[in-house]
Amino acid sequence: MGLVEYGEAFRLQRAVADARDAGSIPDVLILLQHSPVVTLGRRANRANVVADKDLLRREGVALHQSTRGGDVTYHGPGQIVGYPILKLRELRLGAAAYVHGLEAVLIDLLGGFGLEGRRNPDYIGVWVGDEKVAAIGIAISGGITMHGFALNVEPNLSHFRLINPCGITDRGVTSMARLLGRSVPLDEVRPRLVESFARTFDVEIEQCDPSLLVAAGAALPGQLL
Repeated sequence: MGLVEYGEAFRLQRAVADARDAGSIPDVLILLQHSPVVTLGRRANRANVVADKDLLRREGVALHQSTRGGDVTYHGPGQIVGYPILKLRELRLGAAAYVHGLEAVLIDLLGGFGLEGRRNPDYIGVWVGDEKVAAIGIAISGGITMHGFALNVEPNLSHFRLINPCGITDRGVTSMARLLGRSVPLDEVRPRLVESFARTFDVEIEQCDPSLLVAAGAALPGQLL
């Protein structure tokens, strides 16, 4: 969906989740980028926002409360943010298996670029070495998922210094571009990410016009967007 302000994307997620719960649309995978924003999860410690409001304003970074799990994170251009709106019962998945599935999607994707992504037993997300390359934070209500993952393809990594990412102070943050030593267009990554998602969750994905989601209740063809 291109570059979308965080609050607008949250309202869209809510509408799509309500429509999915009502059974008027199938499962949906929303892919987008966010304007620079720091978000606080339900259990966030505001002390993990290192920058004050004046510095955030100078850097052009908004601040939003979120309903996802987890602590503090950053989103911005150069990330692929994925919001799967899924009915977990129909996929026969519990919350933990779903989160591990999202990690598996990203690890599979990174492997296709020759990068060895891994889980960390102490922290949710995907890591290369001791640096996090993808964050995961979800919410589940009535068996319907919201929020999801953020993959650092080529974001402004200096913005992560405005926070303690996910409340973690003894690990770094990296990107695919830094790890590969080259610029990585999002258009190079996005279709392969969709393939990894389909393969991991054993679903078929059909691309649809994102404008159809604005109505949220419209019948969408295929199983996933």
